[in-house]
Amino acid sequence: MKKYIFATLPICLGILCLVTKGLIGDELIADGTIVERNFFLIPLSYLFFLSGIISFLFVAILSRKTNIAN
Repeated sequence: MKKYIFATLPICLGILCLVTKGLIGDELIADGTIVERNFFLIPLSYLFFLSGIISFLFVAILSRKTNIAN
């Protein structure tokens, strides 16, 4: 199960990015404009999720191939 830590770490970082974005929040200026200081966390979390899913599939396929070979 240690081999799946490499795959779960980016997913946990993606969740952390979304939680941080939600906790910090946005600001509404008097003229009605929304200021999102941490908007970059949303696409960054998507990248972390995507890399975590790809690495999870890669590790699962490799471990399955080694089990079949043995």
